[in-house]
Amino acid sequence: MSDGSHATPAHAPTRAQDVWLVCFWLGGQQFGVKIDQVKETIVLRPVTRVFLVPPWVAGIINLRGDVVAVVDLAAFFGLPPAEATPDSRVVIARSGGRTAGLLVDRLSEVRAVDLDKIAPAPPLGSPENAALVAGVVTLDDGAPLVVLDLVKLFDSERLRQFARKGA
Repeated sequence: MSDGSHATPAHAPTRAQDVWLVCFWLGGQQFGVKIDQVKETIVLRPVTRVFLVPPWVAGIINLRGDVVAVVDLAAFFGLPPAEATPDSRVVIARSGGRTAGLLVDRLSEVRAVDLDKIAPAPPLGSPENAALVAGVVTLDDGAPLVVLDLVKLFDSERLRQFARKGA
């Protein structure tokens, strides 16, 4: 997947029970979000820090004239804050008419995942964080892929106030 697009990979099967996920790495773990909730992915650009916001709010960016809050997803989940590297990306996500940027360590790929293979997540850390996970998929290599529920993420008490309407 190249930055700024999320075209359907030609090699992946398209079945009615498949859901397409934009996948990324965060703190050594692979995560995925539904592709229809991703507006685009962008290279990390300068983020302007904002005073009096929680440490998991990395700041704001100007995205073609729109001001978008950027959430350090690692810090949001209680992991060490993300470090800016050449591989860092911002996933511009939208849900319920709101848009926010999710700072991730690096992008992985777009995957077609069989809905029937998404298992309930085991207890993960705090109940609030666990509620934001739609489930877990075991990949062909045996590694887990955590599927985030962006609707619940955007509706969470912590994030709701920073997600911008529109954009």
